Amino acid sequence: MEINTFISKDWNDYELLDTGEGEKLERFGKYHLIRPYEDAVWPKTLSKNDWDKADGKFLSSKFGAKNGWKFVKEIEKKFELSYKNIKFWASPTPFRHLGFFPEQASHWDFIESTIKKSGRKIKFLNLFGYTGMASLFALRAGAEVTHIDASTQSNAWHKENQKLNKDLEKLPIRIMSDDVLKFIEREEKRGNKYDAIIMDPPKFGRGPKGEIWKIEEKLQVLLEGARKILSDKPLLVILTSYATDSSSLALGYALKDIMKDFKGEVNQGELCVLEKSNNRPISLANTAVWKMH
Repeated sequence: MEINTFISKDWNDYELLDTGEGEKLERFGKYHLIRPYEDAVWPKTLSKNDWDKADGKFLSSKFGAKNGWKFVKEIEKKFELSYKNIKFWASPTPFRHLGFFPEQASHWDFIESTIKKSGRKIKFLNLFGYTGMASLFALRAGAEVTHIDASTQSNAWHKENQKLNKDLEKLPIRIMSDDVLKFIEREEKRGNKYDAIIMDPPKFGRGPKGEIWKIEEKLQVLLEGARKILSDKPLLVILTSYATDSSSLALGYALKDIMKDFKGEVNQGELCVLEKSNNRPISLANTAVWKMH
């Protein structure tokens, strides 16, 4: 199976400026921030002076520091960014993220274009939906969207993102704080089906009632459950993993197995962003994508 790179070159409000020595230097709107990137086992390309101009840095406990952000200058607690005219809030979180994953922009593009080209009403399900970027692009494409995340905070963030976009604010979307596996089980019993499903399971997590999620134990259960709530004519299925011990080939094999009864193809590879200093793709996650023929 071929391994692909999934990359969007259409960002204006985000840039990966440089990587190296276990870190990455990024621009989020007007702010330059440094975050850990343990895979960067090569030297930095930009000068120390370029890196020292950063507005803040996330310190990782893996390197003996107290986990958290250290800011050189005061920055806004949340600030507005956009991608292809969909606006959203960015904010430095205690988990090093800023409320979105820029490397997933290629998936947002794929979701929107594929739904639009389908020429039919699509029921779209976003599992582990986080702050809802994929949900918003599916919504703009005309899909009927269901968004599931265990975190009420993430779902509230998603609602704020939707409010930023006046053309999307009034469109119907079902947003639920729920354990994904329990939700799938209930949907199967109800006979509810979906034409498009995107899954971005964490390595470890907890549901609203303390349910334990471990990707190595639950991924197959998740995929088998997702298969049971697919419609007879599925359009797309996307699986992404940030677990360090996962591989895109493994995701591809697993996705291909559950979709074997449908006419389509699986492409697997790495979600990347383009590094400005070297004009090269930098891998940040593994993914597999099934699309109907």
